[in-house]
Amino acid sequence: MNAPDRFELFVLGEGEKKLTITPDTKLPNAATFTFQKEDHTIGNMLRIQLLKYKKVLFAGYKVPHPLEHCIILKVQTTADTTPEAMLMDAFQDLIDEFATLKKKFENELTLHNINDDKSLRDGNGSSTDGMYGNNEYYF
Repeated sequence: MNAPDRFELFVLGEGEKKLTITPDTKLPNAATFTFQKEDHTIGNMLRIQLLKYKKVLFAGYKVPHPLEHCIILKVQTTADTTPEAMLMDAFQDLIDEFATLKKKFENELTLHNINDDKSLRDGNGSSTDGMYGNNEYYF
């Protein structure tokens, strides 16, 4: 078959850099960031996060071709800051947001397990009870 190996989607080749930064010579305080082995997932998250900042004038990304596994992110900022600094802030804010999401998920999972164990001990239900009653016929 003609398809490339799946590992080529995320494993960097020898000597290949994950990130390349190219300052824009036509616009002030602008840069182009090329991320190798990334796709729309990180591109869209970064774009949305960057656009939340008042110091970012423009943030957009593109995937040059579906068979090229890279994204190109363009960022333009005000004179107070640099595109690199805003990108670092965006990454840090996303990391913090994911940590909060993970913590909330783990708390809800713990609460669910506690409630499930309690209903089994009390004899008031089984682990297959759901919002529509006992689902014993379905499991």
